[in-house]
Amino acid sequence: MDSTARTVSVNRVDGRLKVTGAARYAADQPAEGIAHGYLLLSTVARGSIRALDVTAAEASPGVLAVYTPFRPLELLGSGTPFSVGHSWLPLQDAEVHYHGQAIGLVVAETFEQARDAAALVRADYETRPAAVSFPDGIPGATDPGPIIGEPARLEFLADGVGSIDEALAASEVTVSGSYGQPGKHHSAMEPHACVATWQDGALTLHTGTQSASLTVGAMAAALGVGTAQVRVVSPHVGGGFGNKVATWAHPLLAAAAARALGRPVKVVLTREQTFTITGNRSAVRQTVTLGARRDGTLVAVKHQVWSSQSASGGIFESSAHTTSRYLYRTENLHLDQKIVTLDVPPPTWMRAPGQESGSFALESALDELATELRMDPVELRLRNYATVYPGRNVPWSSKHLDRCYRIGAERFGWARRNPVPGAVVRGEWLVGMGMATANYPGERFPASVQVRFRADGDVTVSSATADLGTGMWTVLAVLGAEALGLPVARIRSELGDSTLAANIGSFGSASTASTGPAVTAAAEAATTELITLAVTDERSPLYGVPAGDVRYERGELVAPDRRVAFGDLLRTVGSEGVEATGSSAPGPEHGQHAFTSFGAHFCEVRVNRWTGEPRLSRITTVVDGGTIINAKTARSQIIGAVVFGIGHALLEGAVVEPESGRIANGTFADYLLPVNADVPPVDVHFLNEPDLLFNPLGARGIGELGTVGVAAAIGNAVYNATGRRIRELPITLDRLLD
Repeated sequence: MDSTARTVSVNRVDGRLKVTGAARYAADQPAEGIAHGYLLLSTVARGSIRALDVTAAEASPGVLAVYTPFRPLELLGSGTPFSVGHSWLPLQDAEVHYHGQAIGLVVAETFEQARDAAALVRADYETRPAAVSFPDGIPGATDPGPIIGEPARLEFLADGVGSIDEALAASEVTVSGSYGQPGKHHSAMEPHACVATWQDGALTLHTGTQSASLTVGAMAAALGVGTAQVRVVSPHVGGGFGNKVATWAHPLLAAAAARALGRPVKVVLTREQTFTITGNRSAVRQTVTLGARRDGTLVAVKHQVWSSQSASGGIFESSAHTTSRYLYRTENLHLDQKIVTLDVPPPTWMRAPGQESGSFALESALDELATELRMDPVELRLRNYATVYPGRNVPWSSKHLDRCYRIGAERFGWARRNPVPGAVVRGEWLVGMGMATANYPGERFPASVQVRFRADGDVTVSSATADLGTGMWTVLAVLGAEALGLPVARIRSELGDSTLAANIGSFGSASTASTGPAVTAAAEAATTELITLAVTDERSPLYGVPAGDVRYERGELVAPDRRVAFGDLLRTVGSEGVEATGSSAPGPEHGQHAFTSFGAHFCEVRVNRWTGEPRLSRITTVVDGGTIINAKTARSQIIGAVVFGIGHALLEGAVVEPESGRIANGTFADYLLPVNADVPPVDVHFLNEPDLLFNPLGARGIGELGTVGVAAAIGNAVYNATGRRIRELPITLDRLLD
């Protein structure tokens, strides 16, 4: 396949299912005799439960059982596998780790009965002082240990330079800023849900997950059964953004309750419960100090980070190591990551973990340096363009970030930008332009795919990966069609089932890059099996023809004097189908090159002169993500990521009550997300330059790239419009008023 010639743009193959309501998500799965569970949550941030009075709940209509730490469900041990979202198993002790922790499960005949009974449970706590304030915890921050295989405190100094501060002091120009952002929440359209069913000692779990295989491992370990006794099914996931990778309390408790009761159990979290049960993004404080020559060449970069972490474990934001570590060339580099451990819900992966937060600080600081130097922000970035991975000195497999800058500037009209803050006024609006860089690593995992030729003339392409609305249903169909020379309509995708060909799932912007090459390998293997059948089965019209004389061509087997469609062949020999599995995995190239997707955002912002209201007018995003498999779904991915970034920049932020540790805005009425009126036209352009050193398709991930740098671009535009440098997210009107 010639990747440079790709211009594929097709509709989602699962689109009709979704718009007609026929797509079944986890909570839609039927089961005979199903019962409904409702979680009980703690109302203190730290302590232990002295007692839980469940008498009234147990006497309520329809209640089947009330499980608590004093009447626990059987889960094994305190040690948990990698894919459990916290460092303990629910209901195995009376300890309370944070406000909103699962401390019980009410199971009843209906959801309403379980919910109403849960409201009758009374808890008596022994409370202990809780650390819930991120700012107050910064002085006591600690070293978290290695970050992406490197020390949390990492430094590269030029010969003869004694320290990063010495390098900064010797710089002709320096700028320094402190940048902050509160914790954030994934807010997927589909709330977390699961249906657990046991039969003959085996569990079938329908749940919205980004990784059926990781969920199998977590469930099997906690339930004390072999992985062969657990099947996880998740064909449609209504958004995940990272917090549907880990296994949280609700599927563990649902499965244990279903086993104890001998009937299926469904648990659907309320929107409020998702704010504490299923993870979040860390709160982050960063200080970035830049030293440069007057020509704009960076001499020193010092990037210090403090991220919130939970005493229950989780994944914190490693902001410096994912941005300043390699984004720009500099003679001296100092990174320092610390964590502030709090009694709060555990953070987890959230779209572009580290890069999203790190880019806001670094790209804002670059803009401040450009202002100090009176230099165009694009020119400053080009002047410090890194051609090799700093500190490792290996080349990028493919990098065209410079073209992203130039093409983006031209498409956006950057040349019309007035560099004087506050100089452009349109009626009651101050207007400004800003830009920022996007980066996200090119990840690739081992993956397998099965291709099956069917007697009805269609082909099934299947793998245990996931589709979170990101387009994997369509990617499998498009790549299968290309590999076999068939129309997309003749390819049937199957995914989201742990019993399919092995695949770790969809996260890290790696699903297409990992699974795509395996489709090609599986198609080649299945074609070989088809030819073997054709020349060895006595009923075949190609029987006896040497296999080397038969080739596959656009759905037909072609011999020197005859040809036959594969569907006709299979029906003739009485076979329902022929299949084969193909696999792919990273090779030695991953030690020889650096793999990264890049991009650039350009945006225009209006700020009302009288109210301080910020409004985004338009945004252009140019993406260097390798080969684009399907332009239509890829564009949707970037637009969705940009919307994600708009929310981070202008609206989102968790508010933690300092006394109780409660998330005060844990509903969609209070936690603000972008709506149509907040999202302007988004111009997306793909370079579509194949990265064939990364994988045979030349495709890198883009799903998370598009959100990186959006907040900085908006903040930089706000400064250009008003002369106000806002270093705290979200950028709200109160911060822009005199």
